[in-house]
Amino acid sequence: MQLTRPTAATRLLAAGCLALAAILAAGATAAQGLFSPAIVVNDTVISRFDVEQRARFLSLLNTPGDIEATAREQLIDESLQLAEAARLDRLPDAEAVERGMAEFAARGDLSTEDFVALLAEQGVDAATFERFVRAGVAWRGVVRARFGGRARPSEAAVDRAIAGAGATSNLRVLLSEIVLPAPPGQAQAARAEAERLSEITSVEAFSEAARTLSASPSARDGGRLDWQPITRYPQQLRPALLSLAPGEVTDPLPLEGAVALLQLRAIDEAAYEAPEVAEIDYATYLIPGGRSESALTEARRIRTQVDRCDDLYGIAKEQPDERLVRESAAPGDLPRDVALELARLDAGEVSTALTRTGPDGAPALMVLTLCQRTPAAVVDTPRDEVARALLNRRLESLAEGYLQQLRANARIVEP
Repeated sequence: MQLTRPTAATRLLAAGCLALAAILAAGATAAQGLFSPAIVVNDTVISRFDVEQRARFLSLLNTPGDIEATAREQLIDESLQLAEAARLDRLPDAEAVERGMAEFAARGDLSTEDFVALLAEQGVDAATFERFVRAGVAWRGVVRARFGGRARPSEAAVDRAIAGAGATSNLRVLLSEIVLPAPPGQAQAARAEAERLSEITSVEAFSEAARTLSASPSARDGGRLDWQPITRYPQQLRPALLSLAPGEVTDPLPLEGAVALLQLRAIDEAAYEAPEVAEIDYATYLIPGGRSESALTEARRIRTQVDRCDDLYGIAKEQPDERLVRESAAPGDLPRDVALELARLDAGEVSTALTRTGPDGAPALMVLTLCQRTPAAVVDTPRDEVARALLNRRLESLAEGYLQQLRANARIVEP
């Protein structure tokens, strides 16, 4: 075989091929980095490209705050929502997604095609828009299937919302309380003691009795509560409170396992207006052991970790469902002791004053958290719109809790 020496042309061609190979290799490395995992949610991989695309999409929508952080949070939530929809066989078909895309684009007076073209001009792939809409449509289907019947307001709830619509009060009351334990076998004695204490007419004497006898956390403050609008207290209790003169005490109020007394210290009609509350969203978490030292220690730990109701889902992770219950109810439908505790709480605040019988029949300490108060509907709103508004508020609250529970149980890794 005869070997020939390479010509200048062949050497130039070889050099060009090597340069092209280097360029292609660099491009492949960059592409590999772009499509490498940014987040893994259970078995779903979210790439850096997905995060970048979602951030561009949010920027186009003028989303405030940290765009990339919001993009990552949205993609995590949507992965969980789509996985749950698949598990429940609730994934939307192509027609439902197309309708959702058209409805979203119409908010900007655009057709789907025009909106997609606008996204393309900003470097946003149409698949990013499609995923965003598909997750939203799927999640609405899941929430309505799971909670639609439970969240639908009764006719009585709609009546209450309409009757209380627009009602305001400029009344605030300053109360003190005594809560006497009344366990089985001691209810009669507790009632007799409460009857005796109800005769007190001195603020100082009532406070002293509260420090000595009351089982409420307010005992250390002599049973003194802060100013509260009258609308925070159960409607059936308000006439009794307003009939009191300063220093007078209510008749004994039976609670679950206890008897309560309330003393009016002052009433204020300053320029304060609080809307009538149509519904209260709250959560209860039960700690076994009643008011034992271990249960109280656990309650104190939980209190430091809870800033809103959704935080309880992380605390209740992998525990029996009955330990944590979140529900919404009209103020008049709440148990009296729960209503009195919620009256003193703002959204996200916690009370550990109550106990309940746990699922196993043993005493349990209740961690009670106020999620939100829903003001009554506007007076002239049509009845079907009032019902729809109540339904949507309940669904939103239940959906948020549902999603937080999925998050708490998920394996989320951000490499």
